[in-house]
Amino acid sequence: MLDPWLQFAIVLVSALIGAVVVAALVALAVRTAGRRRAWSTLMIRRGRRPFRTLLLVIAVWIALLTAFPGPREEWMPGINQLFTILVIAAGSWLMIAAVLFATDLAIGQYRIDIPDNRVARRIRTQTLILRRLAIAIIVVIAVGAALLTFPAVQTIGASVLASAGIASIVAGLAAQSVLANMFAGIQLVFSEALRVDDVIVVEGEWGRVGEITLSYVVLDLWDDRRLVLPCTYFTTTPFQNWTREGSELLGSIELDLDWRVSPTRMREHLERVLAETELWDGRASVLQVTEATGGLVRVRVLVTAQDAPTLFDLRCFVREALVDWVQRQMPTALPVQRVMMTADTGHVEAEAPRGDVDGLFTGSVAAQQRASTFTQGVPIVSPEDDADDASAESAAGAGHRSTG
Repeated sequence: MLDPWLQFAIVLVSALIGAVVVAALVALAVRTAGRRRAWSTLMIRRGRRPFRTLLLVIAVWIALLTAFPGPREEWMPGINQLFTILVIAAGSWLMIAAVLFATDLAIGQYRIDIPDNRVARRIRTQTLILRRLAIAIIVVIAVGAALLTFPAVQTIGASVLASAGIASIVAGLAAQSVLANMFAGIQLVFSEALRVDDVIVVEGEWGRVGEITLSYVVLDLWDDRRLVLPCTYFTTTPFQNWTREGSELLGSIELDLDWRVSPTRMREHLERVLAETELWDGRASVLQVTEATGGLVRVRVLVTAQDAPTLFDLRCFVREALVDWVQRQMPTALPVQRVMMTADTGHVEAEAPRGDVDGLFTGSVAAQQRASTFTQGVPIVSPEDDADDASAESAAGAGHRSTG
C-alpha cells in the first residue's frame, strides 16, 4: 500500500491536470459558441480567474479526501471545514464574475457617447445600481454560509433568528442615515430623477453626474473638481437637471448697447456667424431687444446646441463675434453715458399747492363714485358737507342754550 502522502501527491497532480483540462475545454467551448462575438472574450476575461480558482480548490480537496479517507486523522475535520469555506468563497467569486459579465454585456449594448443618449444613460444607471445590490447580496449570503460551517454558530442559530426582530430595530435606529441614503439612491435611480452623465446644477456648481452609488453621488465639475453629495440631498433639495428629457439645450447671450444700435443688421450678422460654425445645431436662433431703459437697450440672443459643453462654447463664440462686429461695424452702438449740462437760472420759486385740483377719488362726482366701489358702501363725506354739518350743530346748540 502506498504512503498516504505519496498517494496524495499523485492524486493532486492528477486532479490539477484534470482541472487544467476542464478549464481549457470550457474556454474552447465559450470561444466556439461566441465566435466573432464580443461577449465570449468578455466572459473569459471576467470568469477565468474565479473559475480556475474554484477548480484548483476542488482538486486539492479531492486529493486530500482520496489520500486520507475517513476520520482517521485528527486534523481532517478542520481541513474539511477550511476547504468548505474556500469553496464557498471561490463560488461566490465566480457568481460575482457572472454578475459583472451580465451587467457589462447589458451596458455595452447602449452607447452614451452620442448626442441623444437618454435611454443609454437610464439603462446604465439602473444596471450599475442592480450590480451593486446583487454583489452585496452574494457577499452577505457567502459570509452567512461560511459562518454556518462552525458548530457554535449552528447551535446559536435559533436564538439569533429569534432575536432578529429586536436586532433589526436596533440596527435601523443606529443606521438611520445609512439606510436613508440607500433608499434615496434606489429612489433616484428608478424614478429617473438622476442618471449617470446627466448635466446638473447643484449648490451653484455646474457639472456632470459621474457615479451614483447607494449612498452618494459624484459630480464631475467643469474645472476637473469632484463634488460628492449624499443621495438624500437630491430627494430633499431642488436641483437643475439640464438633460432630464434630452441633451439638447437652449442658451442666451445678453449685450447692453446704445440706442443707436441696429437690431436688423445685428440679426443678419448673427445668421452669418451661426452658418460658419459647427457648434450650432440649427434648431433655433433668435435676436430680440428685451429692455430699453436706463439709457441702454438690452439685446438678447438665443441659440441652441446638441449638449451642454457645446452650448457653452457656442455662447462664448457668438458673444465674441457680436462684440467684435459692434466694435468694427457699428462703434456708435457702444454703450455710453450721456450727461446734459445746463446753466444755473437762479432760484426757482415754489408754486403754492392748489386745493381745487381733482383727484382720483375726490374733487368730483365721478371720483366719489369711483371711491365708493372700494369703500363698499361707506359714505364719502366731502369738506363742504363737513362744514354744513358743523354749522347745523352749532346753530342747534345755540338754540338749545337760549331756550334754557
